[in-house]
Amino acid sequence: MNRKDLANKIWSACDIMRRDDGTTGILEYMEQLSWLIFLKVFEDVEKREEDKALFEEKQYFPIIDLSYRWSAWSAKDDRELERYFEEGELRSLRQRNEHILIAFIDTKVFPYLQSLKGSPEKERIASLFQEIRGNRMKSPYNLRDVITLLNEFDFNNAKDSHVLSQVYEELLLRMGREGGVAGEFYTPRPIVRLMVKIINPKIGDRVLDPFCGSCGFIVESFNHMRESKEILIEDYETLQKKTFYGQEKKPLACLIGVMNTILHGLLTPNIIRDNTLEKNIRNIPETERFDIVLTNPPFGGKEGKHIKQNFPYPSSKTEILALQHVMKRLKRDGSCGMVIPEGILFNTSEKSFVSTKKDLIENYSLYTIISLPSGVFANVTSSGQGPKTNLLFFEKTGSTKEIWYYDFAGYSEAVLGKKYTKANPVLDEDLKDALEKSLKREISEWSWIAPAKEIIENGFDLTARNPNKKEEVKFRELSEILASLGEKEENIEKIIEELKSIIDIRR
Repeated sequence: MNRKDLANKIWSACDIMRRDDGTTGILEYMEQLSWLIFLKVFEDVEKREEDKALFEEKQYFPIIDLSYRWSAWSAKDDRELERYFEEGELRSLRQRNEHILIAFIDTKVFPYLQSLKGSPEKERIASLFQEIRGNRMKSPYNLRDVITLLNEFDFNNAKDSHVLSQVYEELLLRMGREGGVAGEFYTPRPIVRLMVKIINPKIGDRVLDPFCGSCGFIVESFNHMRESKEILIEDYETLQKKTFYGQEKKPLACLIGVMNTILHGLLTPNIIRDNTLEKNIRNIPETERFDIVLTNPPFGGKEGKHIKQNFPYPSSKTEILALQHVMKRLKRDGSCGMVIPEGILFNTSEKSFVSTKKDLIENYSLYTIISLPSGVFANVTSSGQGPKTNLLFFEKTGSTKEIWYYDFAGYSEAVLGKKYTKANPVLDEDLKDALEKSLKREISEWSWIAPAKEIIENGFDLTARNPNKKEEVKFRELSEILASLGEKEENIEKIIEELKSIIDIRR
């Protein structure tokens, strides 16, 4: 199935859910569609594992029992589903005028999935479905229509699987943006790929995203490793089970993240639903430290006193707590790439910000900062240009000697002639210069090196100020100045008249 046809079918499924009384909002469509696709895809995953075990003459133990797999009920008519119920249950359903398909999902499928245990894979599925309220669709006819559309996809077909992974990424962006919450789910993929290439994770590294959202960093790191060398059987096992770890606070984002990794071929990621910032980072054991951390943490949030006490430099602001957390999760010689808001760089007034940056400079090697234009994140916000952000790269290898800066904000406007908006998103090709120069630490019109000593003397202000950039002085046209003066004079006269009227009234 080609991309256009598959995308049309996915959006047809969304249109069906839109007309159902139970799925009334974009995020509800997303949750409903995600768990349905999850069960459809996971059955195909299990079939591949069964075939592999058969070929190797090994026994395969199913994760989801055959009776509850997608095909066991999704294509069955009402009479066939009745076999799952006792006679008393059926009488009760008829008295309540409850449809058999809806009842089967609510009272059989979800309770079964939520109670799975006995292996890490089963427990991971259980934890996911424990966070989902259940089937939201009220009309069995609408639900049947969505199921019929999904049954047209063949996820054992590599082409269908690849195309769906791309369409699902587009769905995440579109639905998240329309719902005003895309920032929770989505980091622009060209930015993610740039960061992964700079960090260059290798097979054998353990990779963490402690704020994983839709798992874009995990997916791109997985792709990067697969493309870096010929994958051996032992490499495959390592990648699938011992390489990728993630945490996500919100249940829907966690479901979406797991769904996204599976669609991209990473079948058993170690992703848990947890508030990362609730972890006390003052004494993290070595087993909970990682070779690589890649992440885009939450910006602009506030945490309470019980969270602040987990950090050596307490603050209510999530962005600085996230940076502290990430620093503590790195192993010795580990590497980190993360998205940070501009405020972290220039804030020299709040003690927690200054202390965190002092720790970063003195005990880590902060080697690269890439300044992004605010419009790069325009496509993941419901309105406006999005936050002004930077990419921070550091290693746990000793103190910082010097920082290589790259002014992508200036480069994109002056050289590419681009201002990023929702309609004009950042592309991989736009970031080629940034990647090439960062790998060589090349000095240019848009890149420079700042000694750590200079940063310290400036009170740990890390702001990217391009020393090569000449500030243009723009003089206003005389007509513009006169028009502005006339407007101000008119406003002053109005204010005077209002004051006179107030004085007259009081008299």
